[in-house]
Amino acid sequence: MTNHAKPEATTVCIVDDDAGMLESTQWLLESVGLNVEAYSDGRTFLDAVGNKKAGCVVLDVRMPGLGGLNVQEELQKRGLDLPIIFVSGHADVPIVVRAFKFGAFDFIEKPFNEQLLLDSVQQALQEHRHTDNQPSRDETTDALLATLTRRERDVFLPLARGYTSREIADQLNVSVKTIDLYRARVMKRLGADRLPDVTGTAIAAGLLDPLDLRGEGKEQP
Repeated sequence: MTNHAKPEATTVCIVDDDAGMLESTQWLLESVGLNVEAYSDGRTFLDAVGNKKAGCVVLDVRMPGLGGLNVQEELQKRGLDLPIIFVSGHADVPIVVRAFKFGAFDFIEKPFNEQLLLDSVQQALQEHRHTDNQPSRDETTDALLATLTRRERDVFLPLARGYTSREIADQLNVSVKTIDLYRARVMKRLGADRLPDVTGTAIAAGLLDPLDLRGEGKEQP
């Protein structure tokens, strides 16, 4: 079931293998004037999404074949930075943590409150429109990284991968106090308020594989 309205930045893509949930969610979003594209599986959505300018994605976590987290990963690999609102009837903690770690906009448990979903979708669309009016992420990221000194760059990547100040100090053979100083400078230069923002910058610059983070259980190089 797919609405063939002309795709725009306000188009919401719904991906859910539950036909009843797919139809009711589509009806709900269309009732407030949104354009909706509905897909019953992740692969069909991925095959189509590159040809449209979607505003956000309402994505089921557990589906046969390609699950929601795999769809999220594939979108990142393709450089498609769409706000993702996950919906799931099985929102266990590891799944929620991983979804947000890889940039999920929101995570809503089924059965969900209709107004809660509508509010989340509207916020996601607003954020995406704001992002579209900014310089491209690649241009912005490259410009920010160019401001880092050589030593700041030495601290930047381990920081992005999730290493502590103590671990980075041991790697670079300097004091923890020195690393804390560089850490603060790196975050200030990048305009990062939180460590996940530093990680996101490294991923956007192609310097870090999203799957090669400390939290994923990788060994220290």
